[in-house]
Amino acid sequence: MTAKTPEDVLTTVRRGDRFLLTSHANPDGDAIGSELGLARILRAQGKSAVIWNRDPTPGLYKPLPGSERIHVGLEPPAGFPDLFDGVIVLECPSPDRTGLEDFLDQLPILNIDHHMGNQHYGQVNWIDSAAPAVGEMVFRLAQGMNFALDEQTATCLFLTLVTDTGGFRFSNATASAFESAAQLVREGARPEQVSQWLYESQSLASIRLLAEMLATLTLHHEGRIASVYLSQEMFERADATESDSEGLTDYPRSIAGVQAAILLRERKPGLYKASLRSRGEVDVQKVALQHGGGGHRNAAGCELEGDLETTLSTIVDGLGKALDEN
Repeated sequence: MTAKTPEDVLTTVRRGDRFLLTSHANPDGDAIGSELGLARILRAQGKSAVIWNRDPTPGLYKPLPGSERIHVGLEPPAGFPDLFDGVIVLECPSPDRTGLEDFLDQLPILNIDHHMGNQHYGQVNWIDSAAPAVGEMVFRLAQGMNFALDEQTATCLFLTLVTDTGGFRFSNATASAFESAAQLVREGARPEQVSQWLYESQSLASIRLLAEMLATLTLHHEGRIASVYLSQEMFERADATESDSEGLTDYPRSIAGVQAAILLRERKPGLYKASLRSRGEVDVQKVALQHGGGGHRNAAGCELEGDLETTLSTIVDGLGKALDEN
C-alpha cells in the first residue's frame, strides 16, 4: 500500500474514546463504506462511534452492516457535543460539504480525505491524494493500530475501493488499489457480496428511472459529450427517490466515443445537481470546482441554479473546454 498512517492520526484515535463520524452530503459508496468500516474498528476496540450524516443512505448501500444505525438529518444525535471527544470527517474536502458545518466546530476535528482540494480544516489532517479511496486509508489506519479486520468490516472497506475506482476501471485503479483489495480479501472481504449489492440489487424504481433518463440522451461536441437529465416529474412517474439515481451517470459515459458525461438532477425548481464523469485524462473536477463543487478527475459534481437549458449549456461548455485542454 501507499504511505503509512501519520503518527498524529494514530495518537488522536488511540487517545479518544467517543467519536462522531461524518462525511459529505449525499454520501456515496466511499463515504458510507468508510464510515461503517471505521465505526466497526473503533467499537471493536471498546470505543464509542456514532455516524451522523445530513442525508439518508442511498438504497444501494443500505444492506451494508450497521447502516440502520446511522443518524440522519439536521438534528444532532443524543448527547452532542458533550458525550463526544471529537469528530472524524471522512472523504470531505471542506466542512460545508457535510451540510453539518454549523455543528462540527464544537468538537476537535480529525480530517481524513483523498481530495486534492482539501482545505485542511481539522486540528489533525491526513490528506493523501494518491489513495484510491478513503476506505483504503481507513484500512491503513487499522493496520497502523495492529487491528485485524473481521469479515464485515473488510467487506465495507472493499466496497469503497470498488465504488471509487468504478469497479477498478478509473485512473485511480492503481497498483495500490489492487494490492489493498487483495489484502482486504485475505482479511475476509467478500467481493461476490459487494458485487451483488452494487450490480444485482437494483430497485424497480431505479430501472424505471433509468428508462426515463435514457429518453433524454443527447450527444454534443461531435459525440464526445453525452448529457441526460432527470426532472422532478420523472422521479414521480418512476416512484423513485434521489438515491435510486445512484450510478446512472455511468450509462451515458459507456457510449463508444463519449469522453465526458453529465447527469442533471432537478433538486427543486431552478436548482440542479450535476454529476460529471469522464474517461482517461479528461478532468471534470475542474469544471465542478468552477461551480462550487468538487470530486476527482474522472468523477465530480456540483449544484447550479437556473433553468434546465441554461444549466445544461453551461456544463456542456465547461466539459468542452476540458476536452480541448486534454
